[in-house]
Amino acid sequence: MKREKKAEVFREFIVREGLKSTRQREIILDFFLSSKRHMSVEELYRKLRARHPSIGYATVCRTLKLFAQSGIAHEMRFGDGQTRYEHIAEGEHHDHLVCTGCGTIAEFENKTIEELQASVADSHGFLIHSHKLELYGLCARCRK
Repeated sequence: MKREKKAEVFREFIVREGLKSTRQREIILDFFLSSKRHMSVEELYRKLRARHPSIGYATVCRTLKLFAQSGIAHEMRFGDGQTRYEHIAEGEHHDHLVCTGCGTIAEFENKTIEELQASVADSHGFLIHSHKLELYGLCARCRK
């Protein structure tokens, strides 16, 4: 789903839920959709606050939750106590490498892993609706 479409989906969600469309939500939406990273509430808040000091932490937190409820973002938890948010990319799937040293999160795609998961599910008569794979360890920088 393209950036403009995600923004439209979110705006339609706001109307459908009877919520207010605010300038702060639009600023957060624009910044979030322009980011390529998995963003925690704290990280997004710090970056936004530098340019928009009137935006509060609670507003960022509530807005990110609304992104997840509207279907334009996923809430991700990688075991470090922070919830991160990432864009939902329709028709795309990726998995994650999570560095337990510095917290870096790398995305990867691997056709062989996807095929193996499908094969295992098939052999058990199981229909997969969704799945996630997270591998935890040390990135090349932290291993040095």
